[in-house]
Amino acid sequence: MEMREAHIERQTKETRIRVKLNLDGAGTAQVDTGIGFFDHMLEALARFGYLDLEVAAEGDLQVDPHHTIEDCGIVFGQAIREALGERRGIERVGDTLLPMDEALVQVALDLSNRPYLVWDVECPEGMVGGFPVEMAEEFFRAVSVQAGITLHMRLFSGKNRHHILEAIFKGFGRALGLALRENPRFQGVLSTKGVL
Repeated sequence: MEMREAHIERQTKETRIRVKLNLDGAGTAQVDTGIGFFDHMLEALARFGYLDLEVAAEGDLQVDPHHTIEDCGIVFGQAIREALGERRGIERVGDTLLPMDEALVQVALDLSNRPYLVWDVECPEGMVGGFPVEMAEEFFRAVSVQAGITLHMRLFSGKNRHHILEAIFKGFGRALGLALRENPRFQGVLSTKGVL
């Protein structure tokens, strides 16, 4: 298969985001968004999905982190879409049940080219470092829409915000990595329609 890589840049009056993505990486990440906990989450996502990921973000953090986090989701989703190309020869679906201490999450996704997010995560409101808890849903909605992913995220148990969010990001990375796997048993797309 061809190299599955992308390099996307997006600049608005609020943010400037640069993402470089290799879907066939080793899980290495260089991330600088100005939001420490978010950097940690993106690094964990890359590690658990075996993605090589570079993210450089400059945003209006003096306002709040919302624009930076959401726009990173937009550009990351666009990078996934470009790197996937026609989505031929891949498993397409991936799911995982991921524990982190008291937290247990389920992430299931389909690289269907049909964006949809089901967010069933009752996480206590507040901040984890400089990261507002509610921004996790906004980030994954942006990724889902831009990448064309049907994405279900569900929390079964958990009290600690850090543990819940880290399990969600790691779970997404794990499920994405499984869906991205190449399957030499077929050449086209995994669909009875013949196209995604």
